[in-house]
Amino acid sequence: MEQRIRGSRIECDDRRRTPALLSLFGATAVSAAVLLAFAGSEVQAVPSFARQVGMQCTSCHTAFPQLTPFGREFKLNGYTLSDDQTHLPPLAVMFQGAPGFTHTRKDQPDGDLPSRFHDNDNVSLNQISFFYAGRLFGPYAETVFGEQVGGILDKIGVFSQGTWDGVGHAWAWDNMEIRVAQPTTIAGKGVVVGAYVNNNPTLQDLWNTTPAWGFPFSDSGLAPSPDAAPLLAGGVAQQVLGFGGYVMLENMLYVDAGGYTTLSADAQDDLGVDPEGETEIDGLAPYWRVALEKTWDAHVVELGTYGLHARTFPGRDSSAGHDRFTNVGLDLQYQWLAAEHTVTLLANWLYEHQDLDASRQLGLAQNGSNDLWTASVTGSYLFDDTYGVDVQYFHTGGDRDDLLYGSRTGQPDSNGWVFQVDYLPLNKRGGPGFWPRSNVKLSLQYTLFHRFNGSQRDFDGAGRDASDNDTLYLQAWIAF
Repeated sequence: MEQRIRGSRIECDDRRRTPALLSLFGATAVSAAVLLAFAGSEVQAVPSFARQVGMQCTSCHTAFPQLTPFGREFKLNGYTLSDDQTHLPPLAVMFQGAPGFTHTRKDQPDGDLPSRFHDNDNVSLNQISFFYAGRLFGPYAETVFGEQVGGILDKIGVFSQGTWDGVGHAWAWDNMEIRVAQPTTIAGKGVVVGAYVNNNPTLQDLWNTTPAWGFPFSDSGLAPSPDAAPLLAGGVAQQVLGFGGYVMLENMLYVDAGGYTTLSADAQDDLGVDPEGETEIDGLAPYWRVALEKTWDAHVVELGTYGLHARTFPGRDSSAGHDRFTNVGLDLQYQWLAAEHTVTLLANWLYEHQDLDASRQLGLAQNGSNDLWTASVTGSYLFDDTYGVDVQYFHTGGDRDDLLYGSRTGQPDSNGWVFQVDYLPLNKRGGPGFWPRSNVKLSLQYTLFHRFNGSQRDFDGAGRDASDNDTLYLQAWIAF
């Protein structure tokens, strides 16, 4: 693939994959104006990105929203690369589970699902998302503000997602990011320097290993899921606002440093987020990310670490002082991209140490400190950009705490497998001419649990066994 990048414009031979973006496809719709008012956002695989660069989805993604090398480069450069050929606004819409069908091996207990759903075998619309994603002013900056000012504004990229939750029947803001990036040289070395503001730690990351963009990229909102997860694994998503800066040196060394703080309860209410009972970050929680990436021939490998340290108030209650959470992760990604075959391997391990002085005083935790960890290994294969298979093994483990986790066993332990097959009929063609770069993914996903919140598979005892939660999920994921 031949490509030439000039500032925030891009020229590219589209014979193989190219620009990328973030994973988007959720459930909710907030108007573009509201999204912009709250400073952008981020996602991977929005059709408005593909329209901006004039390329098919396969340039930036394998089976969306998983990114290719060019997809990561597009994100690294702030969502602003463009061929300057489109006059369409940077808007996109996504339906996830349109429809979706959920079946669990055993009926779920009465009251676990909203009253409009059955205890099993439910058809639902999981999510609807609206995106404003691309250059801040789309293709109109120079027309509105003139060439000089417009050229500056075209260096600002935004990813804004508002989602309608088809299970909870509520609107909320979703992943949001605004970023600025500039390629330059330092001491003769190629460098990209950037800065961002977003509402979900790891949202800014370039690889599909960290929590915000990790597999499974979609699942049923009506399926049972394990209770325990580290704070960095979505525990503060959409509840916080953070900022940071990053550097990519010679397309090899990536360093990111930032900080996050919890939004006020009133602000979260206005944005559709319920703050009741959430973990509140006191002050600024530092976030870090370091990764090494090596490319040779058709192979790309990344090895990295990331983490967050936060002083928190449990349940937004400051009367007993602070808890402290330290999250440290290790990740690995390998990709092989050939003419008709794409293989991606993902591995992630995330460890959390919890100092629970405040939670223990408030009767929310049994122990003064706990360790919790999660690990996953995922393999993905895509043939002819159309037929995909994914397999993941996941494992959560840690100290028993009868109060903190609230399960029948008091243990956080869960492990099992996710199997998924995908069919992407439009992945190479890209949708109708009047609204190009649309896409569809039809998926059949099966989740099998060996342990679930400490309960074993086929455990001969009172209560719900791990195998009762095995889930079959069939969905259509539509982006246009």
